[in-house]
Amino acid sequence: MKTIKDARVGWNTIVALGLIPLSGFAMDVFIPSLPDMAAQLHTTPAAIQLTLSLFIISFGVSQLLVGGLIDSFGRYWPSLISLAIFSIASFSIAYTNNLQLIYGLRVIQGITVATIVVSKRAFFVDRYSGDQLKKYTSLFSVIWSIAPIVAPFLGGFFQTQWGWSSNFMFLGYFGLFFLLIELWIGGESIKARQPFSVRNFIGSYTHMLKASDFGAALIILGLTYAMLLVYGMGSPFLIEQRMQYSPVVTGYCALFSGVSVFIGGSLSRMLIQRPFMKKLLIASSVQLLATALLIPLTMHYQNIFTLLLYVFLLHSMGGFIFNNLMSYNLTRFPQYAGKASGLTGGGFAIVTSIISSLLASLLSITNQAVLGVSYGILALGVFLLLVKTKWKHDRAKPSGDAPEAAPVTIKVKLASA
Repeated sequence: MKTIKDARVGWNTIVALGLIPLSGFAMDVFIPSLPDMAAQLHTTPAAIQLTLSLFIISFGVSQLLVGGLIDSFGRYWPSLISLAIFSIASFSIAYTNNLQLIYGLRVIQGITVATIVVSKRAFFVDRYSGDQLKKYTSLFSVIWSIAPIVAPFLGGFFQTQWGWSSNFMFLGYFGLFFLLIELWIGGESIKARQPFSVRNFIGSYTHMLKASDFGAALIILGLTYAMLLVYGMGSPFLIEQRMQYSPVVTGYCALFSGVSVFIGGSLSRMLIQRPFMKKLLIASSVQLLATALLIPLTMHYQNIFTLLLYVFLLHSMGGFIFNNLMSYNLTRFPQYAGKASGLTGGGFAIVTSIISSLLASLLSITNQAVLGVSYGILALGVFLLLVKTKWKHDRAKPSGDAPEAAPVTIKVKLASA
């Protein structure tokens, strides 16, 4: 087994941080190309938007399975193989005009990205502890927000210069680059493998989901991320078709969205020692107030400036909430590093895909007021869950300290299954 040498832990940490935004790149880089893809592939906007939904559904469901598998089989080889398959799938999408094949390849991308991201999140729990671990887990969503900042900006440029397929060429080369780096300096980080057992797998997930705060955090993460996905699916058509701007402007607006998320995540790190519940309720209240004011405003004034006002207020506070609760769940059960990573990432992605699909089917986002209604529904759900949930984090320690793992109350026979 090729293990990571102590001298290379720092370099592997940089590689892991570099791969955590991969899911965002795979989702966001071709957002400016959605209208052009619909035109070039002779299909409807809804059919092209399905490529986003299929990716996030497969990404979410796969994480639920991957978390248990990498606790048994390690992190390195599953991640390495997934990088290779992800690159092949990306290049294949770039060279086909068959929409059904693109659907299938997007599912493959979702599965491989799930394996890569879950493995890299678990790497930090394997190699770090205490304050160092808290520092890195609170950095995850800040690092992840790099993708919404950079990817649509690059995607708008690629779309203008070379068309929609160049976005997937970029993803292919991105995966290939990290594959070569992993072959050179990568290795296994797991300290103790857990014998694979279906009973153990189900028992661990059941134990985590029985914690009401863990489950509530999953749903809130999904609702918060759904705000970004709803905007990502609707904004190209609002900006390019309703306002008559170019895909480059869509890219700039997505860049602004990413910067807003980054600001929220950075603010959460600055306020890491502030009372946990108080700061989350303030952020959630800002979202509710913003939608209450902006919905009537945008009924009369629909332009790029009012759209970006929505984006800044909702997405920055969403980034703030997301960063706090992602760190909360990843450190909630350190004895299940891979499973907690998979269940957190997969659980919120499934919630996101279900909620965003329901909103897309019930509310056709043809103007900013409808976008505001979508934001308002999501923000209200976040607020109610924050208020009704008993957060052990807030009662036990000041914000920023990872909660202690609850003692395991169920017995699992590892060798019997």
